[in-house]
Amino acid sequence: MSETIEIRTAGAPAPAHTFSQGVRKGPFVQVSGQGPVDPTTSEYLYPGDVAAQTTRTLENVKAIVEAGGATFDDVVMLRVYLTKREDFTIMNDAYGAFVSAHTSGDVLPSRTTVFTGLPREEMLVEIDAVAIV
Repeated sequence: MSETIEIRTAGAPAPAHTFSQGVRKGPFVQVSGQGPVDPTTSEYLYPGDVAAQTTRTLENVKAIVEAGGATFDDVVMLRVYLTKREDFTIMNDAYGAFVSAHTSGDVLPSRTTVFTGLPREEMLVEIDAVAIV
């Protein structure tokens, strides 16, 4: 039976509540939902700018994936949560640019996009991930 390991990195914001940034169990790396937060100041960034929030959020996800011993190429699934349906195209463009820049092969991660409320009013996007090493 493989050990469950908490993933911690200064490259992504510390969890605000009772959960880990990520967890690794065997070859699986699960990243908790991330938002557009500066890892150093814990400040929510880019109010009203879903493209910039998407990029910052993916940078946080990537930092946790890497702290878990994986690379962005190991990501098999990303889940994107948006507050507004009309932000989809803008998010999708920023998402596509980031994923294309950080994926070296022809196979991109799977993705689900959900429209929902988020924990903080200034958050327009939240993203979690699963990687397999």
